[in-house]
Amino acid sequence: MTLSELRPFLALRYLPTWIGIAVMRAISLLPMPAIWLLGSGLGSLVGMFPSKLKKIAAINIRICFPERTDAERASLLRRHFRVLGVSILSYGLGWWSSAERLRKLVHFRDRHHYDQAVASGRNIILFSPHFLALDISGITLSSERPMVSMYRAPRNGLLDAMLRKRGRFGALVFERKDNLKALIRLIREGKPFYYLPDQDPGGADAVFVPFFGMPAATVTAFSRIAVMTNALVIPCYNRILPWGRGFEVRFEAPLAGYPSDDPVQDARRMNESIEKVIRQYPDQYLWSYRRFKTRPAGESSLYR
Repeated sequence: MTLSELRPFLALRYLPTWIGIAVMRAISLLPMPAIWLLGSGLGSLVGMFPSKLKKIAAINIRICFPERTDAERASLLRRHFRVLGVSILSYGLGWWSSAERLRKLVHFRDRHHYDQAVASGRNIILFSPHFLALDISGITLSSERPMVSMYRAPRNGLLDAMLRKRGRFGALVFERKDNLKALIRLIREGKPFYYLPDQDPGGADAVFVPFFGMPAATVTAFSRIAVMTNALVIPCYNRILPWGRGFEVRFEAPLAGYPSDDPVQDARRMNESIEKVIRQYPDQYLWSYRRFKTRPAGESSLYR
């Protein structure tokens, strides 16, 4: 960050953010097992007390796992907060660690699906839902070849500048409200698109399709982008490994017959794919996000 770029963030209101960044920088120098232990402890501590994040996560887990007992859902909530703590303290690894260190920390599984697609010369969309290791995974992949990605900018300008460090190895990062013509052009030029489509898009570009049986506002842009770029869509799931063993990125075979000529059916299929992996690693999903924020007409909020 240059001096001119830094100057707006020297205001006093950014002091807490600067302190947080300094702490994250120090933690990023620790070995991964130490970060895992610190993060698990932090997450356990935060999860003991009432908070907005805890309330949202508990509601989401209750909606998505009605078949589980209260005790089972409470146990999942505790495990989730432990992994969430590790995820938060791992951000500094993505922001400052060398590409060599990241490649040692990130373990790839079934990578041949991705490598074969790259070798074929096809355009690629890496379909990567909001599991808690998504930043580390995306940054590591971008250290291998130029990529493009998309994110939602936070209100805190300094935090936004830090999140844009996802492009520190040359990846181009677009805010989701940006004009997407440049994004489409870059995908057509052969740059893989690391896409996180499982967010509530609000009223625009949304259809209501089931997510764990609950109608959820879901983007249709995913299949439209795949159509416009003639891209292979490769599921790319990530998770934090226990005891500080690092992170895992798991690839699956390109989705056959995706996209179809029915954007609603494509959105339904996307949610079904995410559900399948969440059931394998339920503590690793971003439950503290209001996935069901937008409701069909006439329905009240689920988060009151």
